[in-house]
Amino acid sequence: MRGRPGYLTLPIVSVLAAIGYVYYTAVFLAVPRWLGLSTAAGVANAAAFTALAAACLATYAVAVRRDPGRVPPGYVPDVEDAESTVHEIKRKSGDLRYCQKCCHYKPPRAHHCRVCKRCVLKMVLLDHHCIWINNCVGHENYKIFLVFVLYAVVASFYAMILIIGSVVHSVPKDEQSGSDSSRTSIIICGVILSPLALALAVLLGWHIYLILQNKTTIEYHEGVRAMWLAEKGGDLYHHPYDLGVYDNLISVLGPNIFCWLCPISNTTGNGLWYRTSYDIPKSTPPM
Repeated sequence: MRGRPGYLTLPIVSVLAAIGYVYYTAVFLAVPRWLGLSTAAGVANAAAFTALAAACLATYAVAVRRDPGRVPPGYVPDVEDAESTVHEIKRKSGDLRYCQKCCHYKPPRAHHCRVCKRCVLKMVLLDHHCIWINNCVGHENYKIFLVFVLYAVVASFYAMILIIGSVVHSVPKDEQSGSDSSRTSIIICGVILSPLALALAVLLGWHIYLILQNKTTIEYHEGVRAMWLAEKGGDLYHHPYDLGVYDNLISVLGPNIFCWLCPISNTTGNGLWYRTSYDIPKSTPPM
């Protein structure tokens, strides 16, 4: 089910319900059963998981609401700009990429979204519109989306630890705040959470791999074909936006390493131009 960007949809309600369900089970069922909310360890774990759940909600809300990046009206690439050493062109005609629906040229790495009905700067996902945030993931909100997935992975495995601990170990019955019926609810939550945590971990690992190579999922699949064609012709293919591990990281997470895990968007550049491995270093005089 896909809705208009910025609107509340069933997948978004499902995500919010899942966060609330896991939070309730972990804090109000698992922690009291295992550690007890009257102990220092119980209070500390409940507070830590509450802070983590709040971070998940905050980053998710920003990922839903943040515009992924718009192409300015009347954008025209400057083919004579010495700093823009790479211009993306069409495969067949060799012309600069032009969006017939938006009636303007496409900046590098930009693609058209049929749901948003416009071009998005540095569109990340292969299937374009992400139904789970009812938004595209692009230049402006990619870091927020990634931080949300990271917090969700940490929260999922943290909840699994609390759930397993509450099932295996529990406080004496006279100190339990609830009945033994809570054990069934905890087990059900654990069964549901296990594949979800694994899927989120795989998603996080996949995007970390893409960031380390400065690729989007679209560029990854296009690169597989380009690599095959290059090897077929006896050449070597090199992704043009791969600047090295550190530069690739700061291009998405920002130049301040202490803010990499913060739910703020400090992505470098404006999304209309990106450094490439073919750029001439500033310290090197032109030949």
